Amino acid sequence: MAKKNILVIEDNYAILDVITLILESEAFNVDGLNKGADFINHVHKLTPDVIIMDIMLPDTDGRLLLKELKATATTQHIPVLMISARYNASNYALDGIEADDFMSKPFNIDELMDKIYALLRK
Repeated sequence: MAKKNILVIEDNYAILDVITLILESEAFNVDGLNKGADFINHVHKLTPDVIIMDIMLPDTDGRLLLKELKATATTQHIPVLMISARYNASNYALDGIEADDFMSKPFNIDELMDKIYALLRK
C-alpha cells in the first residue's frame, strides 16, 4: 500500500515539527507550510490525502483557504482537519463552509491520530 500524503499548515514551528514527527513515525509522507501563501501550489504538487490546517496563519485566515479548497472541483474532496487555539468546534466555520473535522489546541496525540485515520476512511 502506498504511503498517504498529509499537508500540514501551521505557523508555530514547534507544533508543525511535532505534528510532522508524529505523522512520519506513522509512515505518512508529510509536507509542512508555516503560512498560507503557497497553499494551493502545495495541494496540487502533493495531492494530499488529508490536510491539517491552523485557522490563524500569519498571512491569511485558514478558513479562507478552506473555502477556496472546497470551492474547487479538483480539491473539494480532500478532507480537512482544522486546528486552533483560539476557536472551538462551535465557532470556527466561515460562511457555512466547514472542515471535515476540528480540533482545539493543545491537542492529544491519540485524538489527532484517531481523527486522521477517520478522515482517511471517508
